[in-house]
Amino acid sequence: MGSTTDKIKGMANEAAGNVKQAAGKAMDKPGLQAQGVAQERKGEAQQALGKGKEAVKKVVDKA
Repeated sequence: MGSTTDKIKGMANEAAGNVKQAAGKAMDKPGLQAQGVAQERKGEAQQALGKGKEAVKKVVDKA
């Protein structure tokens, strides 16, 4: 997967996680809130991976 794809998927997961958290809070469902937190963290990790890949590519391109 490319860096841009990782970042896009990460943002999508982060957004979906936020929606799940809000829905879980509104419906008083702690399990759904927890799923949202986990999905948000997954999205953050995917974005970080994409940024890391981008940084590596820039270093390789300079070499």
